[in-house]
Amino acid sequence: MKLRDVPIQRKLMSVILYTSGAVLLLTCTAFFAYEVLTFRQNTTNQLSTLGKIIATNSTAALAFDAPDDANEVLAALKAEPHIVAAGLYDEKGKLFAQYPANIPVTDFPTNPQKDGSDVEHSYLIDFQPVMQENRHLGTLYLKSDMNAMYERLRLYSGIVILVIIVSLLLAYLLSRRLQKRISKPILALAEIAKAVSDRNDYSVRATKLGEDELGLLTDAFNRMLTQIQEQNLEIITLNQNLEHKILERTNELETANKELESFSYSVSHDLRAPLRAIDGYTKILEEDQLRNVDDEGKRMIGAILKNTKKMGDLIDDLLAFARLGKKEINGLDINMNSLVKTVVDDFLLVETEEKINISIQDLPPAQGDQALVKQVWINLISNAIKYSKKESKISIEIGSYPKENKIVYYVKDNGVGFDMRYYNKLFGVFQRLHSQEEFEGTGVGLAIINRIIQKHYGEVWAESVLNEGATFYFSLEPIQKEDL
Repeated sequence: MKLRDVPIQRKLMSVILYTSGAVLLLTCTAFFAYEVLTFRQNTTNQLSTLGKIIATNSTAALAFDAPDDANEVLAALKAEPHIVAAGLYDEKGKLFAQYPANIPVTDFPTNPQKDGSDVEHSYLIDFQPVMQENRHLGTLYLKSDMNAMYERLRLYSGIVILVIIVSLLLAYLLSRRLQKRISKPILALAEIAKAVSDRNDYSVRATKLGEDELGLLTDAFNRMLTQIQEQNLEIITLNQNLEHKILERTNELETANKELESFSYSVSHDLRAPLRAIDGYTKILEEDQLRNVDDEGKRMIGAILKNTKKMGDLIDDLLAFARLGKKEINGLDINMNSLVKTVVDDFLLVETEEKINISIQDLPPAQGDQALVKQVWINLISNAIKYSKKESKISIEIGSYPKENKIVYYVKDNGVGFDMRYYNKLFGVFQRLHSQEEFEGTGVGLAIINRIIQKHYGEVWAESVLNEGATFYFSLEPIQKEDL
């Protein structure tokens, strides 16, 4: 487990122990290195001093050529257990006396080296000149082992290890006790946060344990809980009021729907009946009394029949628009090529003029209610034909393209178009951009298209330049790949 993932108590203790251990290790290493250097220097000085004493006591033996006296002087080295060999060379460099006597001569240097001390194969070597006044009588050779230093180092190593262990143990005990002053407030905050998260209880509060930064953090945490609690109470109150308002609006909507149904029934029956009567009597008048009516009367009879039909169409469109709000969408796969071809063929059967040219690109399938989508195509294509009839050649293009996660279909014509400044009126009920005398219509067709596409979670929009035609677009969901 990484250090950042361990609990705060163990993290604090680990930081204290790691820091203490690093400081102790650095201190003991420096102490140990210092002891090694100073002890080695002291040992070298002691051996050099001993050599000077032996060299001074050996001048008479060399001066009078008395090997026995020299051996006797060297024998005094028995008092130094770490001296493993000693040799006295005459002025010619020949071994004159040795200690101990049983060591082979080959273990001694053949010639004395330069005066001074050196380390050779874990032994400390010292050469001292034997002088009598200014006369060089010979050289003293001393060879000492370094067991004393090794024993000292082993002792120091044991002390260092013991100090480190005791220090770390003491640091552990102190850190275990002292870390609570830091970890306890943090753990208290963590417990409160967990309680809030698990139970959504914002009434709990953390206990302040001091005036330090953790105390300030505790105060800030408690203030935050107080603010959240107050906000929750406000939200609960607002939700209750909102639920009450939603219930009121729902009741109002249900009442409005019932009234709309009543209105639709009234329009369908009460308004149609007098319209049918007007239309019927007018047709009877036209058939039976037309020869007795002058031209102005005939014109008025025609106007009555025309406006009666217009009123019937308007009622039909209003009923269709009203029913769309309650109609459920049947989301099925639509073969758009087949659907559009059927709609275009129906129009071409009615529109017998040869000047109509409708080009249809390959249209990808989509998801939706086929009957409603068909009504969209009928309205768009009929509008394209209607608003292009003043042209010498009607040219209509039907195509599609992908856009983000939708399929966009469009109908483009070369008709009169419209002024984009009045675009916001385009898809409203009874909003017309051309007069009734120019182009017949009820002003509901585009509103029906907009309502249908909205129920399919798509969009409808248009682009146009006045007297240069218009293009109407709508988007639908494509067929999912797993459905193919």
